[in-house]
Amino acid sequence: MSNISKETVEKVAHLAKLEVSEREAEVFAEQLGNIITMVEKLNTLDTANVEPTSHAIDVSNVLREDVAHPGLDRKLVLKNAPETQDGMFKVPTILED
Repeated sequence: MSNISKETVEKVAHLAKLEVSEREAEVFAEQLGNIITMVEKLNTLDTANVEPTSHAIDVSNVLREDVAHPGLDRKLVLKNAPETQDGMFKVPTILED
């Protein structure tokens, strides 16, 4: 098992501006050690003939074609607007000069 000290965990927590208790630092040190041990085991595997992949399964684009369709009639859209100006919705000003 890789040896991660409680002090290392506390230093990293301090750099990340995280508060950890003594007990949490001990638990995290053990857990991080286990993770590093597992990664070290994975590094011993021969991956020379394995192609890099971005997904574990084959992924293809399932989106539809981007086709333009006619929009709504402007007069119909503005028919129920409380106020319009030059064929557009008129809204209250929210920014001051």
